[in-house]
Amino acid sequence: MNLHRPGSIPTRIMERAEALPEATPICPNALLDLGNRAAVDQALSRLVREGRLDRIFPGIHMRPIETRFGLRSPDLAKSLHALAEHWGEVIVPHGGASANILGLTTQNQVVPTCLTSGPDRTLRFGARRVVLIHAPRWQLTLPHRPAGEVIRALYWLGRERVRENLRQVLATLSARDRTDLQEARPVLPIWMAEAFTAELASG
Repeated sequence: MNLHRPGSIPTRIMERAEALPEATPICPNALLDLGNRAAVDQALSRLVREGRLDRIFPGIHMRPIETRFGLRSPDLAKSLHALAEHWGEVIVPHGGASANILGLTTQNQVVPTCLTSGPDRTLRFGARRVVLIHAPRWQLTLPHRPAGEVIRALYWLGRERVRENLRQVLATLSARDRTDLQEARPVLPIWMAEAFTAELASG
């Protein structure tokens, strides 16, 4: 339902937003042809108050998706991928989430957390918070690849049981994934690289 007069800045912003794919970042600087910065900011704030846009992070909005059950925030995985491209960063699941996906823990994150090559940030998708934590480059190795998930999960689980946990997941990995682990060893902490060397050789 259009709550604004035809041709108004909020109306024109929503017309653009509705033509974009799900999880596309909407930024004030891209809307300055519709009005000056103050007017655009005011329109965006109004649309957020009305629930027609989500304010994900200062200066970044996304369009909620309409379903038969009402509006929902854009898909989290698509949103994080779009934000990573927008910021030119790597964003990957936290090691705890990777360990859960790999069946190495039953713990679930209360607040979804990801690692990033960028600064620490807190994102908001409606009432849901998502935390981004800056991580060293080696923890971001092989983003969105099974071998990368293994590295982050094992680091989170700790060195005491690294070989036992690695042994458990090796059977689920493809030859390509094992090669990825082999090739990643030079950038890993010594204790993890040594465990990979031993277990991959014996496996």
